[in-house]
Amino acid sequence: MRIVIDADFAGRTVKDWLYSHGVSRSLITRLKKLEDGITVNGEHATVRRLLACGDCLSLALSDREADENDALIPTPMPLDILYEDDDLIAVSKPPDMATHPSLGHFTDTLANGLCYYFHERGQPFVFRAVNRLDRDTSGIVLVAKNQLAASELTALMQCGRIRKTYIAVLNGVLNPPAGRIDANIRRREESIMLREVCTGDGQTAVTAYETICAAADGSASVVRAEPITGRTHQLRVHFASRGCPIAGDGLYGSAETEPTPYDRALTRHALHAASLTVLRESGALTLNAPLPEDIRRLCEQIKGTKWL
Repeated sequence: MRIVIDADFAGRTVKDWLYSHGVSRSLITRLKKLEDGITVNGEHATVRRLLACGDCLSLALSDREADENDALIPTPMPLDILYEDDDLIAVSKPPDMATHPSLGHFTDTLANGLCYYFHERGQPFVFRAVNRLDRDTSGIVLVAKNQLAASELTALMQCGRIRKTYIAVLNGVLNPPAGRIDANIRRREESIMLREVCTGDGQTAVTAYETICAAADGSASVVRAEPITGRTHQLRVHFASRGCPIAGDGLYGSAETEPTPYDRALTRHALHAASLTVLRESGALTLNAPLPEDIRRLCEQIKGTKWL
C-alpha cells in the first residue's frame, strides 16, 4: 500500500498517520517487525519518522506465507466472484456450502475455494470473512484481503455502514406487512446452537422487513429483510417468533410443525443474501447476487411475484 502524504500530515509522525487511518496496534507491531514493513520514499522508517508533504509512505500489508493457516487446504471449485479490488473480494456463496472449515467440513468450504483461487495466482491467503452466512444461506460473502482492510471493514460493519439485504420466503404472511421486529435474542438453555427471542435479557436484535408479495390464500409470502443488528440466526428466529418461519427451515420451522408444501419443495431454508452496500469514505460500493434457482422457482409459485 502506497500513500502520498498531503498537507494535513506534514510535520506529523508515521504513527499519527497510522492511528488516524484505523491501523490497529497489532498490525503496527507486525509492520515494525518486517524489514520493508514501513518505508518512506523507499527507505525503512520507524513510526516516529516525521512526514513531509509529498512523501511516499509504503506499508507491507500483503499476506506472506508465514501468515497462512496450514490447516486451510486449497480446494479447486467454481467461484461466483462479484467484485474484487486490492482490499476485498466478494463472492456469491451457493447453498449447502459452509463459509469456513468446521467439524465435517474441512475441504469443501468457501474458504478452501478462495485459498485455491489465490494460490493459483501465486498469492498467500488468509481467510478474513467480514460477514458470514449459515451453510444453507446463499448469497454475498465479503472477504478482506489484508489485515488493514479487515479492520476497516469490521469497523464499518460495527457502526452500521455495511448494509445487508436478504430475500426470504416465509410460511404465512407477516402482520403488519412491513415494519421492524425489535426482540432480544438469546441461546436456548438446552442447546449450544439454537436461539430464541426473549425479554429482559439476551442481545439486542432488530430487523426491518417489507413484504414483497403473498400467496392469495395467505400460505406464504416473499419478504425483503434488512438486519439492523447481526445476531446468530437473527432473521430465522425473528420471523419464526412472528409465526412465519422461513420456508425449509428445519431448526425453527418444519422441525416444530407439520412441513408445508413450501418446506417440502426445498432442501434448505429459503434465505438469500441478495444485496450488500459498503459505505466507504471514498464512496458507496453496492453488490448484488441474483436469486439462486431453487428460491426463484419457489417465488414463482407465489401469486404476484411480478418483481422477479
